[in-house]
Amino acid sequence: MEVFYSSTRGSGDKITASEAILKGLSDDGGLFVPDHIPVLDRSMRELADMSYQEIAYEVMKLFLTDFTEEELRDCIDRAYDSKFDTKEIVPIKEAEGAYYLELFHGSTIAFKDMALSILPHLMITSAKKNHVKNQIVILTATSGDTGKAALAGFAGVEGTKIIVFYPKNGVSPIQEKQMVTQKGDNTYVVGIRGNFDDAQNGVKAIFNDHEFAKEMEASGLQFSSANSINIGRLVPQIVYYVYAYAKLLGQGRIKDQERINVVVPTGNFGNILAAFYAKNMGVPIGRLICASNENKVLYDFFTTGRYDRNREFVLTSSPSMDILISSNLERLIYRIAGNDAGKNKELMAGLSGSGYYEITEQMKEQLADFYGNYANEQETAERIRQLYENTGYVVDTHTAVASAVYKKYVADTNDTAAAVIASTASPFKFTRSVMNAIDDKYDAMSDFELVDKLSEIGRVSVPRAIEEIRTAPVVHDHVCDKTEMKTAVRRFLHIGS
Repeated sequence: MEVFYSSTRGSGDKITASEAILKGLSDDGGLFVPDHIPVLDRSMRELADMSYQEIAYEVMKLFLTDFTEEELRDCIDRAYDSKFDTKEIVPIKEAEGAYYLELFHGSTIAFKDMALSILPHLMITSAKKNHVKNQIVILTATSGDTGKAALAGFAGVEGTKIIVFYPKNGVSPIQEKQMVTQKGDNTYVVGIRGNFDDAQNGVKAIFNDHEFAKEMEASGLQFSSANSINIGRLVPQIVYYVYAYAKLLGQGRIKDQERINVVVPTGNFGNILAAFYAKNMGVPIGRLICASNENKVLYDFFTTGRYDRNREFVLTSSPSMDILISSNLERLIYRIAGNDAGKNKELMAGLSGSGYYEITEQMKEQLADFYGNYANEQETAERIRQLYENTGYVVDTHTAVASAVYKKYVADTNDTAAAVIASTASPFKFTRSVMNAIDDKYDAMSDFELVDKLSEIGRVSVPRAIEEIRTAPVVHDHVCDKTEMKTAVRRFLHIGS
C-alpha cells in the first residue's frame, strides 16, 4: 500500500516520499508525516537471518513507496559499505544486563551516520525522479554530530552544496575539528554566536522566507534540509530498532514476541520517534524511555504535559542534547492530537510565541508508552566511571545519560525486561569528558593524548575518523552572529548584495 506524506500544519495535501525528501520542510513550516505507519510484512524470525542492508530494504520499502526496488537497494548499498568499520554496521554489546546498540561505527563516529550516509543518495535519486534541474542547497543546523555527518555525506556530491551552522562554543573540540577540517568545494561551515536553538531557528526562518526562495529559484538553486526534520533522515533511523530486535532474537537473547524496552538519549526527539515508529510497525517494544540531560525540557513535558522552553540553557558534557526546542516532537504531537493540523499549528504557535504549550488530558493518555527522566552532570560522569570499573566498557557522555536514566527507570518501575540502549556516539568524540569521569588525573593531557590513553585503557582502536583529523588543517573559519545567518548564506551562494 502506497504511503503519502502531508504537513503537520497544512491542509492535508499529500505528496510522495521523494517529494517530501526533496523539500525537507513544508512550505507552511510543518514537518512531513506519513499518512499511515505501515506494518512489517516480514516476521522477526525471517529478519533475524538478514544483514543490516537487507533489513534496511525491508523497512524502507514500506515508507518510500515511490522508489523502485533497484533505486532503493542502490541507495542502501552505497550508504552501508566500507565507510563503516564493522561488517555488522551496528554491533550490539552487553554490559550490566543491558544491550548497547552501537550506532557509531560510521565515518563520523556518531549515530547520525546511520541516516546521513544514505540521505544524499535518497536526495539525488529523488531529484532525478522529480526532474529537478536546480542545484540543491542543503541548509542545516547542528548541535555537534549532524553537521559533520551531513558534510561527509554530501561532500563532492554533484548537484549539491551544503551549509552547516553550529554553536561556536557549544560543541566538543573533536566535534568542531571534524567540521572545520571538512574538505570539499561544495561545503561551508559557520560557527554562530549563540546556542543550537538559535542556529535551528535561523535555519527554519531561512526555509520559511518565501522571497528568498524566489531569489534562489532565479539563481537555479533550491533549499533542502539534512536535519532530522527531513523524513529522509527519520525513516533510515527506524531500521536499527528493527535490526536490534531481530538480532537479539536470532542470538537467543530474547524469545519471539517478547517485549523489549528502548532507551534513547534525546535532544531533538528524532531518534526516539524512530523507535516509536518501529513499535507501531509491529516491533515488540514495551516502554520508550526518553533520557534527557540537565536541559530536561522533555522530562518536564512527559511529567506534566507542558512543553516550556522558557528556562536557562545549560551547556553540558553531552552537547548534542543541549536543546530546548525538540523539533521532531511536533510529529508526535500531531499524532496524539488525532492528526489535527489545526490543533498542532495552534500548539506550535504557542511555542514560537509565548515559549510553551500544554496538551490536553486526552492527548496525555496517548503518551503512556513513554517514560521520561534525566541525569545531571555528576550522575552522567558517575555512570561512565561505574560502567568502566565494573565491566571495562567505555561509553560516551550521551550514552551515559541514557544508561543512568535506565537505572532510574528500573528503580521506579521494577521492570526488568530486556533493554536496548541507543549508544549514540563513540567515547572518542568526547574524550576529555569521558576520561575525566574515569579519573580526573587525565585532565592535564591534550585532546589527542587523551585519545591515545582512551584507546589504551578501553582496549579499542582509535577510530579512523579521529586519526584523520589529528593533523588536518582548518579550512572553515567563518563565524557570525545569529542574526547574520541569511547574510552568510547569500555570500556563500553569491546571491544579491
